[in-house]
Amino acid sequence: MKNHQKGFTLVEIAIVLVIIGLLLGGVLKGQELINSAKVKNLANDFRSIPTFVFAYQDRFRALPGDDRAAVNHVGAAANGDGDGRIEGAWNTQPNANACATESCAFWQHVRLANLAGGTTVIGPDYIPRNAEGGVMGVTGETPFAGWAGNFFVCTTGIQGRFARQLDTMMDDGNTSTGNVRVICQNECAQVAAGGALPNNLTIAEDANLYTVCSSN
Repeated sequence: MKNHQKGFTLVEIAIVLVIIGLLLGGVLKGQELINSAKVKNLANDFRSIPTFVFAYQDRFRALPGDDRAAVNHVGAAANGDGDGRIEGAWNTQPNANACATESCAFWQHVRLANLAGGTTVIGPDYIPRNAEGGVMGVTGETPFAGWAGNFFVCTTGIQGRFARQLDTMMDDGNTSTGNVRVICQNECAQVAAGGALPNNLTIAEDANLYTVCSSN
């Protein structure tokens, strides 16, 4: 008796390969949509914070954080010095129960003015975070010499690929020029010993984490 071996026909194999291809395509498309949503969330952070500043200025004729009458205006814990600049490093963390800089007090002022969501109580949730979990901050002091702006919005923990997409969406597509730039700190491998800023990011840096800032 002859043994008849059964197997898949070429048509059946082709159908299976097509199905696998469709599944992989769906997974990749889904990941692309997720990444696009993250970039949009990050872009919204950069766009919404200036609206807090301008709305506060329009209402109180002062900058949040710098407002010398913030105690009377919004019931803040302390007033700023009213010199027209939000002083302090953008990533200043609060002390145990108070803010030592205007850049830290900024968040309490805009929240008490009902311009931004979040707690006004100093604690672990006081400093806002972006969609990637990095911290966000505002300052009137330029992150590096030669970059002009009335104030700067910065955020950490941004993958290189998202930084490039952000710059394309919001600026000139070059992360080393324009209003949106990569501002490296400890997590940036491209920083030279002298603290030089990185060149325009490429695909090769997509997996690295960076700090990104925008000038306003």
